Amino acid sequence: MTQTFPGAAPRRGVLSIDEGTTGTRAGVVLDSGATHEVFYRPIKVSHPNDLSVEQDPMEIWTATLEVARRAVGGAREDGIEITAVALSTQRATAMLWDRVTGQPLLPAVVWQDRRYAPELTAYEAEWDAVLLARQGRPVGARAPFLWAARQIAEHPEVAAAHRRGRLLFGTVDTWLIWRLTGGAVHATTPTNAASTGGYLLERHAWDEEWISHLGFPLDLLPELRSDDTGFGTTDPAALGITVPLAASMGDQHAALVALGGLAVGQGMCMYGTGAFVDAATGTTPALPRPDISGVLAQPGRRQGDISHYSLEAYTSTVGSALRWLCDDLGLFASPKELGEEAGRVPTRPGRTPRFVPALAGVRTPVWHPEATASLTGLTLATTRADLARAVLEGIAHSVCDLIDGVADTMGTPFTRLRVGGGVAGSDPLLRIQADLTGLPLERVADSATASLRGTAYLAGVAQGLWSSLEEIVEAQPQGRVFEPSITAAERGELRTAWRDVLIAHLNDPGLLPLREGPPEPHTPH
Repeated sequence: MTQTFPGAAPRRGVLSIDEGTTGTRAGVVLDSGATHEVFYRPIKVSHPNDLSVEQDPMEIWTATLEVARRAVGGAREDGIEITAVALSTQRATAMLWDRVTGQPLLPAVVWQDRRYAPELTAYEAEWDAVLLARQGRPVGARAPFLWAARQIAEHPEVAAAHRRGRLLFGTVDTWLIWRLTGGAVHATTPTNAASTGGYLLERHAWDEEWISHLGFPLDLLPELRSDDTGFGTTDPAALGITVPLAASMGDQHAALVALGGLAVGQGMCMYGTGAFVDAATGTTPALPRPDISGVLAQPGRRQGDISHYSLEAYTSTVGSALRWLCDDLGLFASPKELGEEAGRVPTRPGRTPRFVPALAGVRTPVWHPEATASLTGLTLATTRADLARAVLEGIAHSVCDLIDGVADTMGTPFTRLRVGGGVAGSDPLLRIQADLTGLPLERVADSATASLRGTAYLAGVAQGLWSSLEEIVEAQPQGRVFEPSITAAERGELRTAWRDVLIAHLNDPGLLPLREGPPEPHTPH
């Protein structure tokens, strides 16, 4: 309990909600920039078939309510004044609901869903170059607008809700904004809209031509607002407080802010459900290059009327790969145990076994959404430590592919690379990662809450809690730095060996034919 003194000003802060793919966090970000107590609740992800990934929108909402109310209660007990609410969310996960009942009509389709990937390939020849030039991303492997159009066509109850003017569509941010404001606001922001494959980068507008081509009714599009424009006030029935809902960002964009990706060349890598590498590119977008797969341009943030752009590349299986190995297969008791086992084996070229973590396709350095994972090079001498090391090395190599792709697209090296996210807590992984990238990696002191803090910083600046993002970001303590421990020649040998393994795997006749062309990224964590 905080001791207070007569005349002392109460501490102030922003209630920040971070709704990720596998769980939801909430906590108050104090005027110092640090977080008060953070509350967390996991949420389920279902896989009806090999290509479909779904979630329950009501579970997302009830999890959000639970952790946010606990954070509000903790702040009240400690005498902290909540001045605003901020929201960060997984990005391209979409849903349909009834505006009158407030009930979702179907499970949400998660950003990892690939059910329309084969069908979308038919649009690539005509649309990829067009979309890359104006959206910063190609057709890709998922399309929330196509999904929604199909649900309207295939489900009479959804079609009926649309005819009656009761149907609402949105990504997770839209759903939570609508809920938190008691149904008063139906909106989204650039850092969320861009991930749907429907946002015009330099016009701050929906790409209505492409969205209509997918069969989506334009009357269902949420209102576009800047990330820090504000979304009205919170409904007291939801959180027990009435304060401005001041900012909403996609989770990786919020993390880029918290990790100091504010000026050109400053970047971050977030390790969560997937791994996301982002770098700030200034107020003019750096568009993707046709010879580099999977690196996409997007709004890093939109403050007021100014868009600050970024580049992003991602791999969808990092934390999800560890969870699969530990929880589903039971090969290790926990990711921590896996990391401890991996730490027993040194880095060395030519080692076996090899793990390619393509559990949901490959995007960078080549576009192969149908790819599957592989574990090769097993012998009778292979130990659990060897297996654990192979897993971390496979993850680190796939992330290194992202880092190299973003730097090459920028045309300049990273000026700074900070890392965060829950999986970044693994020291063995970051040692391997620093060796393979050849860059010092700074793990921010509060790395697991980067998305939570980044959107709170944006809200706090908009509300006058801080004078600028630079002020509050640079005031945070420096984290631990992991330096490379191998030579450039050794790194080159390891990277060449990885590329050989990856190419051989992707050209395996058991996989569908390798296709050229980049994909779209997402979310998450």
